Amino acid sequence: MATTVWTRRHILSLADFTPAEYDTILQTTASFQEVLSRRTKKVPALQGQMVANLFFESSTRTRSSFELAAKRLSADTLNFAPGTSSLSKGETILDTAKTYLAMGADMMVIRHREAGVPQAIAFEMDRLGVRVGVLNAGDGLHEHPSQALLDLFTITSLIDFEYPRIGLLAGKKIAIVGDILHSRVARSNIWSLTATKAEVHLAGPPTLLPQLFAEWGTGAEKREGSSIAQIPNRNLFLHWDIEPALKDADFVMTLRLQKERMTAHLLPSLREYHQRYGITRDRLKLCQPDVKVLHPGPVNRGVEISSDLMDDPQFSLISQQVTSGVAVRMALLYLMGSSKI
Repeated sequence: MATTVWTRRHILSLADFTPAEYDTILQTTASFQEVLSRRTKKVPALQGQMVANLFFESSTRTRSSFELAAKRLSADTLNFAPGTSSLSKGETILDTAKTYLAMGADMMVIRHREAGVPQAIAFEMDRLGVRVGVLNAGDGLHEHPSQALLDLFTITSLIDFEYPRIGLLAGKKIAIVGDILHSRVARSNIWSLTATKAEVHLAGPPTLLPQLFAEWGTGAEKREGSSIAQIPNRNLFLHWDIEPALKDADFVMTLRLQKERMTAHLLPSLREYHQRYGITRDRLKLCQPDVKVLHPGPVNRGVEISSDLMDDPQFSLISQQVTSGVAVRMALLYLMGSSKI
């Protein structure tokens, strides 16, 4: 177990995480991964504490893994269901959070379709002067920290299972392909992966790449024949063609087309998207021979990734991502529950 003292009460974004914090999470996760391999998978680390899962937006993997993580740590859990809540009667989100506070919640895991909701709840908890930690489980088009951290753990533990750490990714090439415009997973992964000194390449249709990144690239050298710009101070590159992003890549992360968040017709068709940006065996020939593929799920089979490739353990790390999710969320809840502030 990592010995670094954890002093972060809330986990809302990865934008200001330090290398030491990343390594603390990775090494704490490795310890809990070992716990989960035992016959008895439960530890008393958070016994007597209460974790409230306030999911205002639908979720399967994230919600289930946070609930299981809390139970594996022996915490009590409360699960919020918006469809049967007092929100339909006019109760505000902050009033809902304060209701769970009054019930004795020590930590709140928040997911909401609007960006900024977890931050607003954390601000309110701080204003009230209570020692309640808030963890962002995905907010709008902002961030999804725990998903990026489990992706980071999945990759680093593949390289060194005993001692995962961000230094293992220095110099590696990682391609993130797909609907980056609507992806909070991509935003969090950009922060975490560039912090490792990896070279991160974003690829997708021009309509699905955030304008912000193009603006960051303004003034950078344009490579002839490719729509690419290097973003200052980060090993981050933009591509509107997939081939240069995949060339010699060590890891490829493909993202779901989030049709529920699209407010305009941004793609001609799903078939054309797959033809130009779908991850297939033929496209992986551009990458390193031992390339691995990730996807945060849920997956649109045959759109972002070919179905046969998704199920091929030689290339796919998708099932490992799901498995890593419980251990990573155990680590986050444990560190927040033991915070010294």
